[in-house]
Amino acid sequence: MGDSRKHMNSLGSVCNEFKNQYDDCFNVWFSEKFLKGDTNDSMCATLFSSYQQCIKKAMKDQQIELHDVQANHLGTEKEKVPPS
Repeated sequence: MGDSRKHMNSLGSVCNEFKNQYDDCFNVWFSEKFLKGDTNDSMCATLFSSYQQCIKKAMKDQQIELHDVQANHLGTEKEKVPPS
């Protein structure tokens, strides 16, 4: 039936392949390096950088500002306001 692992979609569907490649690399790094004591995470750095650049472009294209993403609205009145 193919690969049974599920990936969440990225912000921009154009970035899904970058995200999937990074997720796969991260999972290998985590299980084969980090859990064995090797905390050097450079093996996925190039993939992460490519994914990050794609996300930044997707955010710009969708007119999403980083401060909007980072804002914490939980427990405030803004939590109850639907997006405009």
